[in-house]
Amino acid sequence: MNLQSKKVCVFGSGKSGIGAAELLVKVGSCPVIYDGNDKLDPVEVLGKMKNPGATKVILGEFPEEELEGLDLVVMSPGVPMDLPIVERMKEKKIPIWGEIELAYQMGKGMVLAITGTNGKTTTTSLLGKIMQDYHANTDIVGNIGNPYTDAALAQTEDTITVAEVSSFQLETIDTFHPKASAITNITEDHLNRHHTMEEYIRVKELITKNQTKEDVCVLNYEDEVLRAFAEQVTAKVIFFSSRRVLDQGISFDGTGIILKDEQETIEVVKTAELKLLGLHNFENVMVAVAMASSVGVPMDSIRRSIKAFAGVEHRIEYVEEKDGVAYYNDSKGTNPDAAIKGIQAMNRPTLLIGGGYDKESTYEEWIESFDGKVRFLVLTGQTREKIAETAIACGFPKDHIIFCEDLKEAVSTCASRACSGDAVLLSPACASWGQFDNYEQRGDRFKEYVRAL
Repeated sequence: MNLQSKKVCVFGSGKSGIGAAELLVKVGSCPVIYDGNDKLDPVEVLGKMKNPGATKVILGEFPEEELEGLDLVVMSPGVPMDLPIVERMKEKKIPIWGEIELAYQMGKGMVLAITGTNGKTTTTSLLGKIMQDYHANTDIVGNIGNPYTDAALAQTEDTITVAEVSSFQLETIDTFHPKASAITNITEDHLNRHHTMEEYIRVKELITKNQTKEDVCVLNYEDEVLRAFAEQVTAKVIFFSSRRVLDQGISFDGTGIILKDEQETIEVVKTAELKLLGLHNFENVMVAVAMASSVGVPMDSIRRSIKAFAGVEHRIEYVEEKDGVAYYNDSKGTNPDAAIKGIQAMNRPTLLIGGGYDKESTYEEWIESFDGKVRFLVLTGQTREKIAETAIACGFPKDHIIFCEDLKEAVSTCASRACSGDAVLLSPACASWGQFDNYEQRGDRFKEYVRAL
C-alpha cells in the first residue's frame, strides 16, 4: 500500500505507537494517534516524537466521524483486538495492521522471525549476534525492545532483520513473510487477551502463514502441539530436541549439540564451552544455530558467536553476591513456565520473589518445580494470595510464605532471612503491570535495591 497522504490511525501512544507514527510521517502519511486514556496530555504524547509533523492526537472516546476517510489502522501490540471501536473499524472494512506488518511493508531484505511463549528474547539476541558477526547489515528488532518501525526505512535489499514477534503482534500480520521462522514452545500465557489456548496457539502459528516450501520453520519436537502443527507447515521443518537425538534435526546429546540431516552429522559445540547455563538455554542455542545455518552462515562462524554469547539482561541475570548470598534477576520470568526455567537453573537453596499482575495463569506446575530448593516464597502484587493458596495446596509450608507490599520490601526481607550460600531469585511468574511499566523496569529496580543493601 502506498501510504503517501493516507489518513492512518495509530492505536496506542506507547513506544510501538510512537515508532509507527514517526515512520508514517516520514513516508508522507497523515497519522492520528489515538489512546483511550483521556488523562494523557496531547502535548506530551506529541513530545515523544522527534518530528510530529501534522500528527493529530485523540484521547478518550474515539469520535465516530474520525472513521470517515480512514485508510488504515495500525494497532499497538498491547491493544486488544475485540474492543468495540476496533470492531467498528472492522465493520467498515478498514485495513488493520500491526507495527510489524507496517514495518515489513516499508522495509527491505531478508527476515528471520522468532516467536514462542518462552525463550524468544534470548534466542533472538543470540541469532542477532550470529548474524551481525557474519553480516554487518543486520537489524535486531521487535518485541525485544527495538521497534521494527525505527529500522525499516533505512533498510536495503542486503539487510537481514532478526525479529522477536509476540502473539499480540502476529494477530495483525497480513503479508509478513520470514525466510526462516521459529516457534520455541507453546505453554499457557496471555489468556486474559486471547481467552482460550486454542486461539493463543492459532495466533502463534500465524508466523508461518506466508512461508513457502523455499523457507524454513524451526519447531520444538518435544512440544506436542508443535509436533502436530509441523504436518500443516508449508515451509521445510527443522525440529530441535533437548530430550532425544533426532534422526534429522538439531539435538542435545547429553554433552553437546549436534545437527543431523540426510547427508551428515555435525558436532556444533560442547555445552561446556558455552557461557549460557541450563537446558532451556541449550534449546535457545539449537534454535539460533538451525536458523542461521539454514540461511547459509558457515558453522565455524556460528560456533565463534555462540561461544562468545553471555546471555540476556533480566533472564537469570547474575547481579552480585552480598554476604555470601547470590542475587539473580529473572524479571523476564513473566509467566509460570518461564519462572520454572529460572528455579531449575538455581544450584543453591533459594529465596524466591514472585507475584505481580494477574494474567489468569495457574501456578501448580511452578510450585511443584521448586523441588525442595525454595526456602522462602516471598510474594508481592495482585497475585500474591492466589499464589500462596496454590503453594499451600501443593504442600509448601505456610510459615515459609511471606507477603510484602512492594519489591523493595521483598529484597530487604530476603536479605534478612538468607544465609551464606543461599540465592535470592526474582522470578515472578507474573507480568509487571500495576507496579511497574514493564519487566525491564522491575528488573532494574531489583538490581538497584540489591546493590543498595
